[in-house]
Amino acid sequence: MTNAIAPLKHTPLFDLHQQAQARLAGFGGWKMPIQYSGITAEHQAVRQQAGMFDISHMGKFALKGQNLAAQLQSLVPSDLSRLSAGAAKYTLFLNQQAGILDDLIFYCQGQDQGILIVNAATTDKDRDWLLKHLDPSQLELTDISQAQTLIALQGLKAAEILQPLVEDDLTSLRPYHHAPVTLLGQTAWIARTGYTGEDGFEIMSNPALGLELWQTLQDRGVMPCGLGARDTLRLEAAMGLYGQDIDETTTPLEAGLGWVLTAKTDFVGAAALVQQKQQGIKRKLVGLEMQGRHIARHDYPILDGGHPIGIVTSGTLSPTLGKAIALGYVPPHLAEIGQELAITIRGQAYPAKVVQRPFYHRPKSS
Repeated sequence: MTNAIAPLKHTPLFDLHQQAQARLAGFGGWKMPIQYSGITAEHQAVRQQAGMFDISHMGKFALKGQNLAAQLQSLVPSDLSRLSAGAAKYTLFLNQQAGILDDLIFYCQGQDQGILIVNAATTDKDRDWLLKHLDPSQLELTDISQAQTLIALQGLKAAEILQPLVEDDLTSLRPYHHAPVTLLGQTAWIARTGYTGEDGFEIMSNPALGLELWQTLQDRGVMPCGLGARDTLRLEAAMGLYGQDIDETTTPLEAGLGWVLTAKTDFVGAAALVQQKQQGIKRKLVGLEMQGRHIARHDYPILDGGHPIGIVTSGTLSPTLGKAIALGYVPPHLAEIGQELAITIRGQAYPAKVVQRPFYHRPKSS
């Protein structure tokens, strides 16, 4: 007897993607647009002006409970005690071995409520993890993943484009902050966060308003972008993708996420991290630049002196830099900037070099 495969879910904007003749594919249990006009064109739109993404597939939890941040503190390695209403924190769920169960953002809405945005493929796992470890009598968790649209407007001119549609002053909304707003005459929620390395906003609303916003932005010349451009943009910014660059077999120390480890109290995985700090990590995530036009892809072997020493986790030809770039795990002694390595591509070894991350920096003038 075989298990039935669950049908792919559709976001509230799905019909618009079909009408735009977007190329669609399954991702994290959802049928999502991969590209519209082309990955490179969409990528450059974000880097040079602005682009919009349907990210309604992301998991969204509305949380309520007395001293909510204190309740969540036992599950994350980041200090939540100083978060005030309107602030957000990027952090992780870890298992007992300090493996990364998911990366997420907690948006504090006050002492007793907040929003968690998690990855689409891990939504069910994350919900179960929260309910398993926190007292259900002290926590009210509402899964709003399918009830709300989430649109990311990212790019150099994102604020300039969005401001006329919002009654509130967006200049007062700092990076990694969020607020309820009046958008197109209706209530919505906007966060100044994103996954592209550019300035931008993530806008959550009811489906009807989400549809209106998408169409309004398109009428204002904003290019719809798919998951293909989202992937090349985040890779240029060296932002890890869960399930590729980070997962339950990798720890924050190995993945270069030690900066999130600010918790001052005990949390799941803390003992394993202490042990790993004492013993030292055995591998480290690095940025790699190919010394030619050959493109390293996920799972390609990384070589030193002809011997396999690691794997590529993500790779692409950077549309902004015009270079083939990648992320991958190598032993710490081979992780120094400038280290020369090689990557096997279709049975042939091609030279690569360890470089500083991120690959792309947003111009300060922007």
